[in-house]
Amino acid sequence: MGMDVTKDQHIFIDREEEISFLEEKWRSRKPQLIVIWGKRRVGKTELVRRFLEGRPHLYFLAESTNDRDQLERFSRAVGELFQEPLLETRGFSSWEEGLRFLARRRERLALVLDEFPYLIQANRGITTLFQRLWDEELSRSRLFLVLMGSSVGMMESEVLGYRAPLYGRRTGQWKVQPLSFSQASLFRPGRPFEDRVMHYAVAGGIPAYWTLFSPRKDFRRNLRDHVLRKGEFLYDEVEFILREELREPRFYFSILQAMAQGKRRISEITNATGIPQPTANKYLGVLIDLDIVEREVPATEEKPAKSKKGLYRIRDQFFDFWFRFVLPRRGDLEMGRLDSACDRIMGELPQYLGGVYERIAMETLRRHEKELFTFERLGRWWDRNREIDILALNREENRALVAEVKWSERPVGVEVYRGLREKAEAAFRGRFRPEIDYVLFSQKGFTPGMLKAARAENILLFRGTDPVRHP
Repeated sequence: MGMDVTKDQHIFIDREEEISFLEEKWRSRKPQLIVIWGKRRVGKTELVRRFLEGRPHLYFLAESTNDRDQLERFSRAVGELFQEPLLETRGFSSWEEGLRFLARRRERLALVLDEFPYLIQANRGITTLFQRLWDEELSRSRLFLVLMGSSVGMMESEVLGYRAPLYGRRTGQWKVQPLSFSQASLFRPGRPFEDRVMHYAVAGGIPAYWTLFSPRKDFRRNLRDHVLRKGEFLYDEVEFILREELREPRFYFSILQAMAQGKRRISEITNATGIPQPTANKYLGVLIDLDIVEREVPATEEKPAKSKKGLYRIRDQFFDFWFRFVLPRRGDLEMGRLDSACDRIMGELPQYLGGVYERIAMETLRRHEKELFTFERLGRWWDRNREIDILALNREENRALVAEVKWSERPVGVEVYRGLREKAEAAFRGRFRPEIDYVLFSQKGFTPGMLKAARAENILLFRGTDPVRHP
């Protein structure tokens, strides 16, 4: 895992796998058409900027303007790169002329078109043009073409989709995902586990959000100064993203608001919003495609897609926090009553952090998967009366894992383990009777009795995200 601090103090964390992917494509010397996409602020541009260092390249950031203005800016950029004054003044007459000009250069050149969806919006025929030029000339050039975009829906439908003109032309693609908790924690080096979890509860795995927090401030001060204060970047971020991504943001807004209030079944969501169920299903599908929402079913369900036990929850950590804590207090915040709003949020936060810790625990188990067994399914389990925080299974190996995750001020005792065993018995009453591994996660550690039981029964313990080793 890499960590680098540039002269402007912007922290660049991890992304080694993505950089290696791009470098391998570059070394092949073959023409490339690579698609890179992912949600806004996830770090795509910084990733590509790092890759381009020391390589001949042209980086062009498209804007929400008309096609003529885009082409004029592109022409000037090419003219400046190759010191062609005529291009800076006259410009290309068309995108075709510009792309053919670059394709006929002898040297290897990386051409990065960032926010490509803006070019599509300004010129609906541009993907067809790229497809034709790729077939006729670009696929025989030395061009290293990268199309990037933050509009996940448009990139997946207009560039990557089966019906898209460019389908089948790309030579590689990478969806840039948010950082894991362990990676994002590097933005708060040396800070206690609780501090890192609280910041993660707001920023999730989005690097751009972490860079807004001052490393010298504690969580409460960062929350007050950079999330709750009117005029700050994060104050209006959710509304900005919904307007950018969606045609009818107010309906999606009301769905997300209902979910943040605990409405997780489709019937509860429709009752709370007044949106008919078929329409709500469509909107939820869009939010799932945008990685804002997820549908979960008990991990033991054999046919998850058809399960009637599905619950919806907000997957995007910042969206979840904002709808849960910020939106209900917008009246106070608009009036500048930051401290009282902040006090109330801090009072409610411990209960909320339990769910955040569950997500972090699930990620931690993924990192230790090789030491356990291959997880065919990993999620939660529940019935009408009980719930297991984490359940993983592999039916072929007849193995399962159940975990309890405790965010509390007291060390975890043996009674928690006994309760977990009872719930596991209820979860596996059917034909599938696996060998079960028991795991406990605790923010504050474990009682002597629990440590003794763990040694005797080979229970895996984690304090924070660190394994507790038994002698």
